[in-house]
Amino acid sequence: MRSQESSETTGQAEAGEFSDRELAEAAPPNSRARKWLVRLRQARNKDLLLFVASFAETTVVPIPIEVVLIPYMLAERRRIWWIATVALAGCLAGSILGYAIGYFLFGTIGAPLIEWAGWQEPYRQFLSMFERQGFWAILALGIVPIPFQVAMLAAGAAHYSILMFVTAAVVARGIRYYGLGWLVRAFGPGALRMWRDHKITATAVAVIVLAVLWGVMQWLGGLAAGGG
Repeated sequence: MRSQESSETTGQAEAGEFSDRELAEAAPPNSRARKWLVRLRQARNKDLLLFVASFAETTVVPIPIEVVLIPYMLAERRRIWWIATVALAGCLAGSILGYAIGYFLFGTIGAPLIEWAGWQEPYRQFLSMFERQGFWAILALGIVPIPFQVAMLAAGAAHYSILMFVTAAVVARGIRYYGLGWLVRAFGPGALRMWRDHKITATAVAVIVLAVLWGVMQWLGGLAAGGG
């Protein structure tokens, strides 16, 4: 009997499913994560719904994307990297929309949106950083606690290069989504708990790494300028 249960559990893991215990740990009953997970798994077009959810989370709708993605990746273990890719694509579509609003409609839509959402102070903080660092400021928003919507609107309003903006968004948000995929692959149902318990530490490490990369790039740029 015990061997039969073990074989069923193994079969579930191989099929990309997870047990009731794992589900309860990753997405507790009646939680927002569980509700979104059920929607995703019951949807006719799961990828489209995930794309829309990521798009909405990137713009203005408060969807808890991390606590949705981790259980969903557990449920669809064979598609972890594809799920991360779809989430990134939805995020980029939302980012480009936000950039376009900042570029063409900042006065009529962008500024009122910042005021409505209460992003005035984060916007001022980011604008100061963006004026000094540009690309690196956008990249940093993948790890620092400033809404990414602020970067979209500010980059568009400043008529910043769309190519550089998209590149920074791909790197910053790619780290976010593929990093979650790595957590699920490495730690299984404990990934959500690890993310909740250690996200502050991970953010601090990421900030240090980003600062080191920025310093190296500045140093290399100084060498190139001096050599020229």
